[in-house]
Amino acid sequence: MEDTIVVASRKPTAVLDDELSDEQIEQLLARATARLQEKSKQTQLIQKNESHSYTFPKLDAGALEKPYVTTKGDIATVDSSRLLKEKLRKQAEGIRKVEDPVTSKKALEEQKKATAGPQWFDLPKTNLTPELKRDLQLIKMRGVLDPHRHYKKDGGKMQAPEYSQVGTIIEGPTEYFSGRLENKKRKRTFVEEVLEKERETGRFKKKYGDVQTGKTSGKKAFYNQLKDKRKGGVKKGSG
Repeated sequence: MEDTIVVASRKPTAVLDDELSDEQIEQLLARATARLQEKSKQTQLIQKNESHSYTFPKLDAGALEKPYVTTKGDIATVDSSRLLKEKLRKQAEGIRKVEDPVTSKKALEEQKKATAGPQWFDLPKTNLTPELKRDLQLIKMRGVLDPHRHYKKDGGKMQAPEYSQVGTIIEGPTEYFSGRLENKKRKRTFVEEVLEKERETGRFKKKYGDVQTGKTSGKKAFYNQLKDKRKGGVKKGSG
C-alpha cells in the first residue's frame, strides 16, 4: 500500500483593523516624545521667570506745593493771595477798555491800506508835498531836458502814484568817476538840479529866444529890429 501525501495550501490571514503596524507605532512614539520635550521647556521657562527678582526704582516727588486750603479743626481757610498773580489781580480790579468791534475792524482795514503790502516791500502812501509835486511834473516833462534822449510820450495830466517813497541813489565804488555826482551839484530836488544845470548851459534861455524870434517874425517888432541892425546898432532893451 502506497503512502499518500496530502499537501494543503494555507492562505495568509489578513491583519485585523484594530492592530497597528510598526510604522504607525513609531509615529505615535515620536509625537509623544515631542510633547514631552515641549512640556519640559515650558516648565523650565516658568521656573526661570519665578526665580527672577524685579527691582522697582524709588519715586521722589520732591517738595510738594503747599495747598491753597488749610484746615484747622472744623474750619477751612483759603489763602487768597495764591489764587491769582498780582498782575492778573490788578487787571481784574482795574478799569478795562472795551473796543467796538466795528470800529476796530475799520481801523485794521485802514492800517492795511496804509501800505502797499509785503509784496511791494510795504511802500507807504504818497505824501504829496509841493516839492514832490514839482518833481513829478518835471519827470513827466523829462523829454525836453535832454535833446539826445527820447522817451515814450505820456499824455494826460500828471497823476501822483498811490504808494511811493523818495530816496537817494548811492553810487557804487566802481562808479566813482563815471556815475558819481559831485556834492556841489547835488541838490535836494530834481527841480533844483535842472535850474543849476540851466545856469551853466543857458540852453532853455536860448531856446526861448529862438521861439520868440520865430513868433515875432514878420511883425512890426521884427521889422524894427532889422532896421536897427542895418543902421549898425541894436535898440536898447531889445533881444
